[in-house]
Amino acid sequence: MDVKAGALSGAAGTVAMSGLNAVLGKVGLVYETVPMQVVDRAEEVGLLEGWSPARKRAVGLATHLGYGITSGMLIGALRREHGQPTTEFAVGIALGLMVWGIGWSSWLPLLGVHEAPWNQNTPGVWLPVVGHAVFGGVWGLTHWALTHEQE
Repeated sequence: MDVKAGALSGAAGTVAMSGLNAVLGKVGLVYETVPMQVVDRAEEVGLLEGWSPARKRAVGLATHLGYGITSGMLIGALRREHGQPTTEFAVGIALGLMVWGIGWSSWLPLLGVHEAPWNQNTPGVWLPVVGHAVFGGVWGLTHWALTHEQE
């Protein structure tokens, strides 16, 4: 059940993170999210040539949700012990930051989506860290809610 609960928790965390990005976009702090940067990169290499903006947005949202669900499943499979909600919230934040670190320091720079965070000279580099902490915290609380009665 942890993998299934992890997937559902990953979806919840991704929705929360997307909501945060939408709010940050409204106040001018986020201009283009990483899912859209991935779509832009796919377009640059010819994978989405001729696609409408709406279809590209849908691809961005679907890939972000898919990545969040997959990450949630993997961290759900890693989670062996469970604690109280506050513990799960804190563990979720740590796991969310792990997801950020893996993606932002490896496959995103390798695919040319953006530079590694240590090469970026902008305070905006912290926004995805905050977003992934939100993802992880929501993941932890949702995962706890889905699994605590099983123990």
